Amino acid sequence: MKKITPLLGLLLATSTSAWADDSLSDTQKIDELQKQINQLKTDLKEDKKAISSLKPKIKVGGAVRFQYSYEDYNDANKDRGGDFDFDTFRLDVNGSIGDVTLSAQYRWYQYMNVVHHAYVGYQFSDNWEGQVGITQVPFGNLNYNSNSFFFSSGYYAGIEDDYDSGISMIGKYGKHDIRVAYFLNDEKGGVDGYSGDKTHRYSYDVIGIRDFDGGEGIYSDPAQAMGESNTLNLRYSYNFFSNTEVGLSLLSGDLEGGSGAGSVGDHTAYAFHVKSKIDNIGIMFQYSDYEYDLDNGSDAVAVGAWAFTDTIPAEASSYNLNLSYSQSVSIGAITNLTYYNDYNLITNKSGGLDDTTMNVTGVAISAGGVYAYVDFVVAKNQPFIGGTLVGNDDDWNKRLNINIGYYF
Repeated sequence: MKKITPLLGLLLATSTSAWADDSLSDTQKIDELQKQINQLKTDLKEDKKAISSLKPKIKVGGAVRFQYSYEDYNDANKDRGGDFDFDTFRLDVNGSIGDVTLSAQYRWYQYMNVVHHAYVGYQFSDNWEGQVGITQVPFGNLNYNSNSFFFSSGYYAGIEDDYDSGISMIGKYGKHDIRVAYFLNDEKGGVDGYSGDKTHRYSYDVIGIRDFDGGEGIYSDPAQAMGESNTLNLRYSYNFFSNTEVGLSLLSGDLEGGSGAGSVGDHTAYAFHVKSKIDNIGIMFQYSDYEYDLDNGSDAVAVGAWAFTDTIPAEASSYNLNLSYSQSVSIGAITNLTYYNDYNLITNKSGGLDDTTMNVTGVAISAGGVYAYVDFVVAKNQPFIGGTLVGNDDDWNKRLNINIGYYF
């Protein structure tokens, strides 16, 4: 009634004015009143739309996942015939309030709880969207530089599917994709964040400087803390033939030491990337190079993720070549099979470390709300496949991994 009452008053006022004009015929007066009524109806509809657009439109979803793994490098696992475990429960919240969008995801694992992402967005124009919060770092092939459950080897060095805290701008101009982002620190608050355990996170970030000469081990907590700070990301890509994206990514930022040490170095990275879909065939290629240039000249840095501490070379180059084939099928509840082979190589490591190589052959299975990865992994010096990026192991390790999830 609060909206209708003023409109009725306006109608009465205008109708009185129309009837008071003696120069108009009765037919003209009726036509004039009809125009005024139609305009008032239009105004009322617009008011209702404006009120409706301010109502929150929130969608809640999520997933629950389980995993089987058989590892030839783990004697206890082999003796048991592999292990079947609960993997993840996650909750997704996405929606909008007026022109403001929001997106967040929280995950529960057996050994940690983490924020995957959480940001508020605003569409400034038809071409530009801004996001503030914990957002994906715009670097390399998006959203992933991989097909398999294990991502690429670059993920474990922090250059795939990384999330940090800051501001991201996304520009779309026809075939041009422009992304500019500034991250004050990582998703755990950087070196001075309040998180009790810096390893409880989804994506890999540096957490310290390695001191092997001082007796630190590859998986030890670092004695000297360190975190990312004031990082600028630039990413540009162009879409050729409507199915092939070619782009370049750049990253540059500071490294801050703990206990008030201030800047202890800087980090840079760049990548050339290609992503194409030709009918049912998918192709991904990426060349990447990263460097943590530390003032003390260290050849290794400590990283944290997935509730444990690891080590990566301070400098390295990586190559990725991924092929996939998507096939629509009707096998019971199964509607799609995507076959893939992801090849990864990390080389030119600081300290003369051996290369990391990983090849993943697998198939992704879609069946209604169920999605599964079946992966056979062959690798050396690869995290989660019996190694580490700073390893010097000549042995090839193998893992059969089946991850099954229900998404709602």
